[in-house]
Amino acid sequence: MNVVRSLLFYLAFYAGSFFYVGMSALVAMVAPSRVRPFPDAWSRYHRACTRVLLGIKVVEIGHRPDGPALFAIKHESFFEAIDLPNLLDYPVPFGKQELFEIPGWGRAARAYGSVEVRRDQGAKALRAMMTDARKFIASGRPLVIFPEGTRVPHGTRPPLQAGFAGIYKLIGLPVVPVAVNSGPLYHRLWKRSGTITLQFGEVIEPGLPREEIEVRVHAAINALNS
Repeated sequence: MNVVRSLLFYLAFYAGSFFYVGMSALVAMVAPSRVRPFPDAWSRYHRACTRVLLGIKVVEIGHRPDGPALFAIKHESFFEAIDLPNLLDYPVPFGKQELFEIPGWGRAARAYGSVEVRRDQGAKALRAMMTDARKFIASGRPLVIFPEGTRVPHGTRPPLQAGFAGIYKLIGLPVVPVAVNSGPLYHRLWKRSGTITLQFGEVIEPGLPREEIEVRVHAAINALNS
């Protein structure tokens, strides 16, 4: 059954993705300010395919605060990355530079609103990131970061990337840690039915020392990691 469900999911989701991602790239070229509906619809479509075809229920626990915040999310699979526009209201993700080099997609991501992370380009790149981030903060949009830097297997607890604490310090926003347990169901060729939980942790105030913010965020995003 998992094989059949997965095959139907791949067929439906990738066919839909061809349309939504293609339209995002096209609209980003001709009318960048109007690109938002297509990534948002793609995210909703993905959630529907996940529920109907894979038999995966998504449960949210905890409180999502209103107003600008930095959401620090555990990253176990592509599920939570695609689901961001469905999970949050017009989110602004921090994305690694390689994603912006994908033809078409990079233009669409910039038009939607993303902060490009250039890990090896020093202080100048960090200033550019903060300029972009503050522009989005001023508009009231939530920022999103995967503080471990990449997808990690369920059950593992790698340290946070060194840049997370620096970003936290410079943007001066409260942090909302989010634990996710998508890996066992979604991060596999033949996906499994079940429940994916997204747990919003307690809001962490800005201005904490590096060691404290890292310890608190690391513990909170791994709350479902057992």
